[in-house]
Amino acid sequence: MIIHRTAKQAGSADYGWLQAKYAFSFGHYFDPEFLGYGPLKALNQEVLAPGAGFQPKSYPDVDIVNLILRGKHDIRDNDGLYLENKQDECRFFSPRKGVSYTETNPCGQSPLTRIQIWLRAVPGVPRRGSQSLTLTSEPVQLIASPDGENGSIDLQQGIRISHLNIRAGNSFTLPLYGRRAFYQSIHGCVVAGDGQKQEVVECGDGAFIQDSREVTFHAQTDCRALLIDIIA
Repeated sequence: MIIHRTAKQAGSADYGWLQAKYAFSFGHYFDPEFLGYGPLKALNQEVLAPGAGFQPKSYPDVDIVNLILRGKHDIRDNDGLYLENKQDECRFFSPRKGVSYTETNPCGQSPLTRIQIWLRAVPGVPRRGSQSLTLTSEPVQLIASPDGENGSIDLQQGIRISHLNIRAGNSFTLPLYGRRAFYQSIHGCVVAGDGQKQEVVECGDGAFIQDSREVTFHAQTDCRALLIDIIA
């Protein structure tokens, strides 16, 4: 079954220096019907103005995946960690308790566009260092998995994240490894079907996929998206 949620139904914020869309409750946006989806706690699409940054902050017990769609992104902590992320890079890191982090757009001329994913950390799994990989133009790229399959980021939990880059007119059928998945459109329009239902999913929309063994995407336009497969 596919449950479609449009971009207009999702949360949003415009602070001038930051524009954001929230798939789930986050910050000042709260919807008791959308507090997360299994271990998926947050999925934010953000545009950070040139030279802007977040105030230093600590994080809850989460693992974080950042996809840099445009521009540059810097992460620093008060222990001396420095991570520089650039366009078409995917970065994973596990924030540590008692450590303060600052995130900035270091470029004074260009905005930063990113997707940030928060996953609930698995109890008992030690906090780890950062991992990164480069996003490609492949139609389907596995970017994160439970065990680092095919050079993907090793999440050490039951989640598979795939980056989709599908040309207009093309179709792909992907197996699903768990009973739940979440599709997040970055741009473009697809018809998504799981054998039970079809939905037209447009730019910025999300879709909850439940109790399906596979899902087929037929691109109406060039499209880019994420498919998050929740195995456990």
